[in-house]
Amino acid sequence: MSMNNKFTKGLILSCMILMNPAVLCAQDFSMGEDERGAELQVREVYTVQAEPPAIEPPKNKNIKKSFVTLTLENDMFGSGSDQNYTNGLRIGWFDLKSKPPGWNDDLQRYLPFLKTNETTSTFYSLGQNMYTPEAVESSQQDPNDRPWAGFLYGSVGMASLIGEHVDEYEVTLGIVGPWALGEKAQKEVHNLVDSTNPNGWDNQLKNEPGVMLSWQRRWPGYFEMPLDDEGLSFGFTPHAGFTVGNVYTYANAGGAFVLSSHEARWVDKPFQPRPAMPGTGFFVPALKEEGSRYEWELFAGGEVRVIAQNIFLDGNTFRDSHSVDKRYFVADLSAGASLIYDHVRVSYVSVYRTREFKGQDEPSVFGGISVGFNF
Repeated sequence: MSMNNKFTKGLILSCMILMNPAVLCAQDFSMGEDERGAELQVREVYTVQAEPPAIEPPKNKNIKKSFVTLTLENDMFGSGSDQNYTNGLRIGWFDLKSKPPGWNDDLQRYLPFLKTNETTSTFYSLGQNMYTPEAVESSQQDPNDRPWAGFLYGSVGMASLIGEHVDEYEVTLGIVGPWALGEKAQKEVHNLVDSTNPNGWDNQLKNEPGVMLSWQRRWPGYFEMPLDDEGLSFGFTPHAGFTVGNVYTYANAGGAFVLSSHEARWVDKPFQPRPAMPGTGFFVPALKEEGSRYEWELFAGGEVRVIAQNIFLDGNTFRDSHSVDKRYFVADLSAGASLIYDHVRVSYVSVYRTREFKGQDEPSVFGGISVGFNF
């Protein structure tokens, strides 16, 4: 091998290691026992836990270990018309005491920024989204409007309090197309409420497996102002993250203002179908020992996304299908409120989403209702 080739290969390997040190752990070299022992030491480096939290967790002693949240989003709560993102249903379970699954260490070796520590909690969710063009009564696909599509999915993720921020990552697996049962679900609901029959589902995207990896960082308590001695407070929590996959690929950044009757930094929005403002479904129960069984929260915020892939606009990845020209920059503005009684939280949020594709007549407006239980 020439010196030039050695230098080139060494440079490439060095770049790979600098970009992802866990590449060392992925190599299958022939080695002796001493070398294998050294390799095991290298592996341990990348499964070491992240730094402990530098901010104090919620003080409420009434917090139980599990949170279950049911979220329904629909455009009847907003524009009142069936078009664009027309319906989303998601149920999530957030478990404060669960340990990360066994494959977490393997994933961390290749993606070392996915850190965990003793505060790490696991969350799971199941959901279904539906997307339709404006003319739902037509059996023909409008060439200038978005495709018909359904998405049925499940996900597992982890949230960790690390230093002064909360890191979340989520792996989502699902199916786009007829197997997502979007047609059946929408027709059943429309029959139930005596609404216009959606006739264009024969034009929907074809069956395709969907995979996404999402990562998000939030800074709770980035700004917090106590307003009285009873717990009333005002705060701002910024966030940033990304999602990669064949369903969505985008980078996002935003933040939320909160006015709350208790610690504003721990006001976490309910589970919402992606793309959306972050939320795990965690909430602080009402403080019964202080004589009050009610708490309330008001929140408003926004998020900007730079989008590289949106299968619901770009069409199927590996097969021919209808598509439209997406916009690469999309923003959400949202506002809502929550009422907590004992260990139950009821929330409503309204979302304004800018135009997602060229030729879209108007922005999307939809709302979401969530009910969460802490037990």
